Amino acid sequence: MLSSAARPYIQASVPVLQAHGLAITTTFYHNMFNAHPELKHLFNMGNQANGSQQQSLAAAVFAYAANIDQAHVLQPVIDRIVHKHAAVGIKPAHYPIVGRHLLGAIAEVLGEAATPPLIAAWDEAYWLLAGEFIAAEARLYQSAGYAADQWIAAHITEVNPTADGILSIQLAAEDQALPAFKAGQYISVAVTLPDGLRQIRQYSLSDAEQNAGYRISVKCEAGDTHTPQGTVSNWLHQNAAVSGKLLISHPYGEFTPDLKAKQPLVLISAGVGITPMLSMLKTLVRDQSTGDIWFLHAGRSLQHVPHLDELIASTEQLPALNLTLYIEDKPGFAAERLVQAGRMRLAEWPFNAALNAEYYLCGSLPFMIEQWQALLALGVPPQHIHREVFGPESLNQAA
Repeated sequence: MLSSAARPYIQASVPVLQAHGLAITTTFYHNMFNAHPELKHLFNMGNQANGSQQQSLAAAVFAYAANIDQAHVLQPVIDRIVHKHAAVGIKPAHYPIVGRHLLGAIAEVLGEAATPPLIAAWDEAYWLLAGEFIAAEARLYQSAGYAADQWIAAHITEVNPTADGILSIQLAAEDQALPAFKAGQYISVAVTLPDGLRQIRQYSLSDAEQNAGYRISVKCEAGDTHTPQGTVSNWLHQNAAVSGKLLISHPYGEFTPDLKAKQPLVLISAGVGITPMLSMLKTLVRDQSTGDIWFLHAGRSLQHVPHLDELIASTEQLPALNLTLYIEDKPGFAAERLVQAGRMRLAEWPFNAALNAEYYLCGSLPFMIEQWQALLALGVPPQHIHREVFGPESLNQAA
């Protein structure tokens, strides 16, 4: 618990962080990478280049200060970040480096306003949070049976296009059995780029757990003025080939519904956000679930829906499955009953049948915010809504 001496300084920092947070985090990353260039291997340098990582960390620091005494607000975000940290191999030794440069950035940006008591308060607050991360990550590494930064050598057994711009990659272990995983979890993939920089990205597993190995479904990210080009996803599209090798992590992630529960389940996705939902659906098919399941997916066209054949087959294998595809460009389709033309609008969805369900969301951040707000407006309790978040947004999405 934060001391009574430190609390007033942290609370007083809230408006200061709102005004200067981005300058602090930009200075932090600049100074830390200059002093420790080896840490670039742990960070998404595309998000660094376009500033989204700096903006998200600023929002996260602000949220931490604003909610310093509200554990129920912070804990879901902490749990999510712990899994992300484990997936890239964060170690206890990284925390002193981060703390030193974060406090240094606060002092550098605020100047004389960064009084010794203020810096001391933030030092206490930082280590209070860092201690939670270190302990939780140690427990997670122990339960996984894998050390920090321990990678699995996997070989590629299949590579198939599964939708426009999306590649399905099947992986098997070279010299060991792949660890078990829960539907909804992800693995990290580490690749070394031509300039020697190692970059790590997370990809949801897109199939049920099976002896054949893991499957990921990777979208080629072209990028634009607002979004960086997908360095690793594009590398995989250009280089992944049968018999090739990849370094992957143990599976992590807490976006994992209890698929044996009796509560109805509603899976809502858009674009490549369908991947963890596919793992859940394929697991329900494998286990011949008899529960009520709604699967709602939004896509630009049917050609952009990954693993469409598997979705259609699932409707025949699970009688209780209610599948609806919201397609903006609706061509003729053999399974016409499954398609709704236009954007997903949950306000028009007959949700009453699933009011007591658990809802899972995955897609772009604007999509998830829109559906989250729609569900709340329909009267769904917020504790029944769960979402998967990748990228910088994972730092500042309070559940």
